[in-house]
Amino acid sequence: MSQSSAEVAEANIIPRVHPCFRLLSQAGYSFVRPFLRRRIGRTVLEHVEGLPFLVLPDVFNPSIYRTGRLLVQALAALPIRTECGGEPRALDIGTGSGLGAIFAARRGYQVAAVDINPSAVRCARINALQHHLEDRIDVRQGDLFEPVQGERFDLVLFNPPFFRGQPRNALDAAWRGADVLERFAAGLPAVLNSGGVGLIVLSTDGDCQALLRELRNIPMTIEVVRQRHFGNEIITVYHVQLDGGKGAYEP
Repeated sequence: MSQSSAEVAEANIIPRVHPCFRLLSQAGYSFVRPFLRRRIGRTVLEHVEGLPFLVLPDVFNPSIYRTGRLLVQALAALPIRTECGGEPRALDIGTGSGLGAIFAARRGYQVAAVDINPSAVRCARINALQHHLEDRIDVRQGDLFEPVQGERFDLVLFNPPFFRGQPRNALDAAWRGADVLERFAAGLPAVLNSGGVGLIVLSTDGDCQALLRELRNIPMTIEVVRQRHFGNEIITVYHVQLDGGKGAYEP
C-alpha cells in the first residue's frame, strides 16, 4: 500500500529503533548503570565539549545524558542572524546546568535562561559566573515562556522532558511532564523574531511525535540537522522555523 506525502514526510524526520537493537542496548546499559549512578544525585564537575560545568544533585547532568551535547554541537553550526540589526538574543528553555545558555553566550548571543527547578536556576547562575558570562546570561525561574512574556528572540533552545506523566521531584521534571511538549509548541511562535529559529533535541525513547505534530500544525518548517544512533535510542536535533521565515539552517 502506498504512503501519503504526510506519512513519507513523518518517516523522514521521526527515526525508528529496531526492537532488537533496543533490547541489546538496554542490556549493555544495565551493566554500566551502577557506574553512572556515582555521578547522579551529587555535586559533580562535568565537562562538555571541553568546558567544565558544575552540576548540583537535583539538576540534569549534561555529560551523562547525551542530548545536551548534540544540541550544543548543532548550535555551533548554526549561522547567527538577527532581524533587528542589533545584538542577537537567545532563549534557553529548561536550561538545567546552563549548558545551552553558556554555549549560546559564547557565540555572541544575549541569553535568557529559564528553568522551573530552583536548583537548576542556582546551578546555571554558578556556571555563568564560572565562565565569566554573567553579563550575557540572565537566569530566571519559571515555567516555559512565563518568565519572558512580551519578549522576542532570534534563537530558542529546548531540551525537553521526553516522557509523559507527573514528575516525582524536581530532577524528574527534566524527563517527565504532562503537557510540556504541547505548551511549548503553542507558545513558541510568540517569542520568535521574524526569521527566528528553534533548535529542539528529541529522543525516540519519548513522545517526540507529539511535539513535531504540534509544530507542523502551526505550521512550521522542520529539518533534521543532527542525529546520533545509540542502539536503544536515536537522538535528533531539529531546526524549526515558521513557514515563510528567512534564514534556513546552513551546516
